[in-house]
Amino acid sequence: MIVSTTPSLEGYKITAYLGIVSGETIIGANVFKDFFASITDIVGGRAGAYERVLREAKATAMSEMEMQARAFGATAIVGIDLDYETIRDGMLMVTAAGTAVKIEKIF
Repeated sequence: MIVSTTPSLEGYKITAYLGIVSGETIIGANVFKDFFASITDIVGGRAGAYERVLREAKATAMSEMEMQARAFGATAIVGIDLDYETIRDGMLMVTAAGTAVKIEKIF
């Protein structure tokens, strides 16, 4: 399935708009990750543990959105928007939303 943040896909024609699809995930970062991230913040560098958690959360949200689009009979998702929101202490919500469409290749 082709997924894109753009409203159209070069080389393809959108033949049907099937509706909005979304995927969400809420994750918590544990105490150890918080501790090591604070050390990284003090000495500089990247917080690798948080980056891994963010990538995992994004992948989960995207996967759920794609499953929903497949259930609609979609062959692509366009106009994808990713949102990251902190909720409560140490909780992060990642949402992926887009428009499920059917496409055909333009010759």
